[in-house]
Amino acid sequence: MFGGVFDSATIESKIKVLENQSGEPNFWDDAKKAEKVLGEIKYLKNRIDPWKELIVNIEDIEATYELAFESGDEELTQEVETLYNEAKEKFEKQSLLNLLSDEVDKNDAFLTIHAGAGGTEACDWASMLMRMYSRWAERRGYKVEIVDELEAEGGIKSVTLQIHGEYAYGYLKGEAGVHRLVRISPFDSNARRHTSFSSVYVFPVLDDSIEVEIKPEDLRVDTYRAGGAGGQHVNKTDSAVRFTHIPTGIVVACQTERSQLMNRQTAMSMLRARLYEYYKAEKEKENSKFASEKKGISFGSQIRSYVFQPYTMVKDLRTRYESGNIQAVMDGNLDPFIESYLFAQWKGLPLGDGSDEDEE
Repeated sequence: MFGGVFDSATIESKIKVLENQSGEPNFWDDAKKAEKVLGEIKYLKNRIDPWKELIVNIEDIEATYELAFESGDEELTQEVETLYNEAKEKFEKQSLLNLLSDEVDKNDAFLTIHAGAGGTEACDWASMLMRMYSRWAERRGYKVEIVDELEAEGGIKSVTLQIHGEYAYGYLKGEAGVHRLVRISPFDSNARRHTSFSSVYVFPVLDDSIEVEIKPEDLRVDTYRAGGAGGQHVNKTDSAVRFTHIPTGIVVACQTERSQLMNRQTAMSMLRARLYEYYKAEKEKENSKFASEKKGISFGSQIRSYVFQPYTMVKDLRTRYESGNIQAVMDGNLDPFIESYLFAQWKGLPLGDGSDEDEE
């Protein structure tokens, strides 16, 4: 929205324009548009008000420091330290949010996981990743829904999650890519070490303010009987829906709702999200967000490596950030990886090429 740069004057100006609109006599004639304007005002104020509060906090810290320095009061000195640490934490949090300034960063997200090379082991790895992202979302107070799931021996072949929460897409967009697992396989009676891969794709859930043209003649619609959880109704009716966008070859499916109508609505939302990203990449002449779709799900296209044996290590192959506490990461402690990627992008630091120099 603001090109990744925090411009308080621009934000204040936009808030003023929107508040003037909200005060017009016919403002509520279009309730949907009115709610959108009020939501935008809230979003912009949430971006700028914490910085105003932080400036006041810093002024208080300076005044308290001067008083502590002049008086030599140890309690005041400790209070200054406490206030400083609190202000530093607020600054880091707001700096991170300031990086999420693209028009769709604040939106919900679709996150799709596909099992790759590795057979049963890879399907189990896809299940582990689904759990990891679900736990991460729960830690942030986000809501997670399974939109589409294809089960397989040992786990899942693919799954699409819809993650509801403010900035879900902004935080998760850097997770797109191939994730590599190295461990002694529980499915191998000889207890040999296996390497498996799963790919992750992330797309924003779009609201009505962003238009994506989908011509009826460009769409092929297939209906079929849903499988898996959902009860007898799901399995006895053609409630599942698959959309194929013919010009791009993009395919989306939804089978988790009990009615075909609801599955159609969800599938269309997924398709709009996929096409938005596709056309954006085409317009910007950079297909980095879709490069992993064109590469094999194997060595050379990975963004993160998870090693369980012979040692424990999770390493981001772009930022080189790593953690030895692999269980904490699998339990959803992804924020250090997400933040290191966002800050690296913001600072313009060179990112790794996806190769692991520690690879055996």
